[in-house]
Amino acid sequence: MDYTIRDMTPQEYSRLDDFLYEAIFIPEGIEPPPRSIIEQPELRVYTEDFGTRRGDFALAAEVGGRIVGAVWTRIMNDYGHIDDETPSFAISLYKEYRGHGIGTALMKEMLGKLGQAGFEQASLAVQKANYAVRMYRKVGFVTVGENAEEYIMLCRL
Repeated sequence: MDYTIRDMTPQEYSRLDDFLYEAIFIPEGIEPPPRSIIEQPELRVYTEDFGTRRGDFALAAEVGGRIVGAVWTRIMNDYGHIDDETPSFAISLYKEYRGHGIGTALMKEMLGKLGQAGFEQASLAVQKANYAVRMYRKVGFVTVGENAEEYIMLCRL
């Protein structure tokens, strides 16, 4: 599958809400939550006023001129928070574009961008049952903590 990875423009940041909803891991056989779930404070931190803080970076994946995925980072007090110097990752692709290497390419591109910006590490939280855990490990993330449902992962840049 041919795709392009590029910086998102500030005019496209509103699309991050769509990808935030897509990023919610829904185990097999579980009904998806209503889209309004992204308005909850613990999820608003991922997109609210995006582009205004240090560590706010966003990349888009395009197929045929259509944005089909996004990865973005932000220093925030989210599920994967390590410290106030470590950007946290969020990534998602529309379902039909998963499994084609696009997510891995997005992750690698963003890790490079963060390194160039002077960050020493990046973090994320992922549910243990999420198939993306393997991809995160493949691009260099290691588990540094966990709770009953999630791994907290860190990648040194």
